[in-house]
Amino acid sequence: MLETFRDHLEQTGLIPPGLRVLVGYSGGADSTCLLHLMHCAGIDVVAAHLHHGMRPEADEELEKCAAFCDSLGIPFVSGRSDVPKMAADLKIGLEEAGREARYTFFQQAAFQLECPLIATAHTKSDHAETILLNLARGTGMAGLAGIPARRENIVRPLLFATREETRAYCEAHDFWFHEDPANSDISFSRARIRHRVLPDLRAINPGVETALDRLSSLVDEEDRFLNGMAAAALEQSEIHLNGPLRFLTLDCEAKFNRDQLASLPPVLFRRAVRLSAQALGGKLERGHFEEIEESIAAGGNGSVTVEGGDVVIEWKEDSIHVRQVRPTQTYRYALTVPGETISDEFGWQFTAQETRNHTPQNRRDLCVQLPKSQIKGSLYFRSAQPGDQLRPLGFGGSRKLSDLFGEAKLTLAARARLPILCDFVGPLWAPGVCLDNRMANLGDEEIAIQIQFGPVIGDPSHNKETCV
Repeated sequence: MLETFRDHLEQTGLIPPGLRVLVGYSGGADSTCLLHLMHCAGIDVVAAHLHHGMRPEADEELEKCAAFCDSLGIPFVSGRSDVPKMAADLKIGLEEAGREARYTFFQQAAFQLECPLIATAHTKSDHAETILLNLARGTGMAGLAGIPARRENIVRPLLFATREETRAYCEAHDFWFHEDPANSDISFSRARIRHRVLPDLRAINPGVETALDRLSSLVDEEDRFLNGMAAAALEQSEIHLNGPLRFLTLDCEAKFNRDQLASLPPVLFRRAVRLSAQALGGKLERGHFEEIEESIAAGGNGSVTVEGGDVVIEWKEDSIHVRQVRPTQTYRYALTVPGETISDEFGWQFTAQETRNHTPQNRRDLCVQLPKSQIKGSLYFRSAQPGDQLRPLGFGGSRKLSDLFGEAKLTLAARARLPILCDFVGPLWAPGVCLDNRMANLGDEEIAIQIQFGPVIGDPSHNKETCV
């Protein structure tokens, strides 16, 4: 089995050479087999075991897991969680609570132990059970694809092997492993699939796991193809927001041409809308699709808030706008002069330096030169506030910043994220929107503070301040 495992890793590239990998190790046959195979394959592994707080024998199992790792010279880390309490507090089932607790623990341990990947011991048998469970719950193509070999930093290197094969491997090596009583408790959906549904299906086709694996591969290939077509349709129909300040909200909103998306076949239209919401963390239900499709087909306007309440989809006469609705907190920070000031949260940076090389200025530039003699006190930046005003460069009189935002066609998200540069007197510059007229008097030999505003690029220099 070790050679098959090595060949599988080489063919799939799941675990690049030289990486340290955290292995979820419960003490069951599957995770014991995976841990030993990875160790024998020369992979740098750390075993992570979570005590679920559910069974008296779990203390002894934790000790045996630690002893097994010690015998192999594998680093071992453990944690504890009260899964029954977690299920009660969150009003979710024990299975879901246990899964949430495990992955939270794995991610925390991986971060602390500098493991870029987390390996779990899901097998071809688990894969088949998941497909059947998803089918029973009314899944789409993504659910029929089953358990992915990789999702973000989670890898499943054992999907080529059945549960019977992992047990046989452990027995052949005389390894200790334990059986989780929950695996036989048919009050759990997965156990019912395992002990009742799959045996009946094997009576029809002894190779049902392989057949389901083949089905999932075909479905996954077609699902990815359709997603690619939907993504291309989104790209072609996208309406770029916020002009030169587009980078401010790329991670929290997108707008598309309504007619172009509505002209797609329904299957691609639904995928396009779903992908746009997923990109911002939203999850659409079937009822959302029906509401959107019916309203657009009738020529109406409307909006839906998707699961979790953080993403809104709005459709008007000419556009479909998908945006996050998380509130942005007000902020105020000093500007680093000279140097870089970076917002990790919003992905922008100021770069400031002194200069005598003067260039013509436009009030909507993203790079300005401020006469040092005209700056009153220290420079700082903050979020826009109600009542803010500026005197636009080259114009007489003051304008409300909110009106200037409107003329620049900034979305609400961009307005909340755009930093307003100020001195002790008040606002001096809204990047890309307006430079105040009192910054116009720049003498030929005068020292200016040159400030560039834009997206974070490259590796920032050592002379910086990180904020927001």
